[in-house]
Amino acid sequence: MSHTFHIPVLGLCYSVDTPMKVAKFGISSVASIVDDMLIERMRKFHSEKRNKPFYSIETKEPDSRARRIMAYLNLMQKIVQEDFEILRDSPFEPLSDITRYFQLLPDTSELKTRYREMLDEPDECIKSCLQQSLRRDITVGSIDVNIMSKVDKLNLSVDKEPLLDENSDALSALRGFANSNLKSAVILSAGMNPRLYSYLEKFNCFLPDKEGRLEKKVILKVSDFRSAYIQAKFLAKKGIWVSEFRIESGLNCGGHAFATEGFLLGPILEEFKIRKEEMIAELFSIYQAGLEAKNIIIAVHPDMRISVQGGIGTAEENSFLLDYYHMDATGWGSPFLLVPEVTNVDNETLLNLVQATNDDFYISGSSPLGIPFNNFKKSSAEKQRLERIEKGRPGSPCSKKFLVSNTEFTAEPICTASREYQNLKIKQLKAEDLTEADFQSRFDLIVEKICLCEGLTTSAYRKNNMLKAKENAAVAICPGPNVAYFSSIFTLDEMVKHIYGKLDLLPKTMRPNMFINELNLYIDYLKKDIETHLNELSDKKAKYINKFKDQLQQGISYYKGLIPQLNNQTDSYLLKMKAELLDAEQSLEKIWNKEGVLI
Repeated sequence: MSHTFHIPVLGLCYSVDTPMKVAKFGISSVASIVDDMLIERMRKFHSEKRNKPFYSIETKEPDSRARRIMAYLNLMQKIVQEDFEILRDSPFEPLSDITRYFQLLPDTSELKTRYREMLDEPDECIKSCLQQSLRRDITVGSIDVNIMSKVDKLNLSVDKEPLLDENSDALSALRGFANSNLKSAVILSAGMNPRLYSYLEKFNCFLPDKEGRLEKKVILKVSDFRSAYIQAKFLAKKGIWVSEFRIESGLNCGGHAFATEGFLLGPILEEFKIRKEEMIAELFSIYQAGLEAKNIIIAVHPDMRISVQGGIGTAEENSFLLDYYHMDATGWGSPFLLVPEVTNVDNETLLNLVQATNDDFYISGSSPLGIPFNNFKKSSAEKQRLERIEKGRPGSPCSKKFLVSNTEFTAEPICTASREYQNLKIKQLKAEDLTEADFQSRFDLIVEKICLCEGLTTSAYRKNNMLKAKENAAVAICPGPNVAYFSSIFTLDEMVKHIYGKLDLLPKTMRPNMFINELNLYIDYLKKDIETHLNELSDKKAKYINKFKDQLQQGISYYKGLIPQLNNQTDSYLLKMKAELLDAEQSLEKIWNKEGVLI
């Protein structure tokens, strides 16, 4: 990698074409391939924009989902490569693309050092040779894709007959990537899906060649060491190597929040740091056995990288993660929502994000998947949801059906955010003998769900003037809470300089350390969980809560010991962090009385 950071997947549409905007500068990014309808429209948009032929792939055609995804990824690869070759041939002059490429690089880059030597070289003949060497050695950023493992609806034929498992949503998406021209990675997130994981070994591109090289790689997004190890072992037995673990904060992130049982990011990173070599050795042994069953013999394991993302906000935090925990890279997601040249955020939503405060970002029950979801109070989708409730018409029309799962009232699964489901559920609620308070509480849980299939794609349509007549214009967005500290619109150059410590975009912002932010999010999460179950607290739930609390306390103790290692921060910063840890500890202790019983 030319850079020490990547841009993670941002919703369905926000980074769907980000590789076309940043890969030529050596920056890797991730596009979602969940929504093939969005992907087909983006393929048409970029084909027409670049004067390239476009032939639509209709939904009724055989294997349309996989073919749409493959066609879009091939288009991205072609556009990125064309732009990269133009950049490579551009002159080393101020404002040229190749000059920008080198200026964006971190100072630690060997290429950056050679670039500076070239600039200082007085001999024009030698300078020209150095320039040719630099042109030859620059690399394009990776065009990676994301599949949410659990978003894997089984599909029906045109005649409503069940199709084979390989035509499920996740497997079709994987097939589209596997058959594409990309030589990059698929990031699997949202936990293990055995059907999807087993499908990987069907494609030779995920298996090593005679030299042990991988054409396409597998990256797992994980939230703790244990689950990462279990998933990697499952894959290794099938001859699939995990090329990278992307550790993401359970709560201090965007999108769906996969909260751990109180395990905090710092201790998780520490475990990966300590156990990395042990893990690689065991996985490679299993991997070799899995490959031998396929008559493939390799003596050296492929590379394994470990990166971290979720809530990183300053250059000091970024460099500490790289240096102390020996991370290979960091992921910067939500702040790039404020960089219009990189992501698809429409003007209205962009201005709302710029003006937002901490209170505008919260973990909600909005997702039909039943997983906590980072929501934004000022989004037009949230405004529309409340207006529909006020009019007595809660819920959304359901056309895409990516998140259908509920069969409580119907034989065919429907979405809990749909108008159909919410009407049926509210009727059932009205038939029960509930107090007004109980009714309102349960009613609110029902109508909190929003349509993510439409809401998380609309911003790209609005920004690129692609919105069709009568199409829902409400935008859903799911930034991490860290974006609240960034209160302006930025350029790509400004954000990259901020990451590498050449520019401070938060000069007067009172922002706690990323570890403290996550700790407080977990304490709030625990308090809310207790409030929800306090009246009907089972022994099992009480044990879970106590274990959760103990893990948070252990995390606080870990951070107390970590503070002396933060040698790139000022004394006042460290004193403030100590005080914040003490406040968090006291807040946690107040949940229990002196006898250790929940208050």
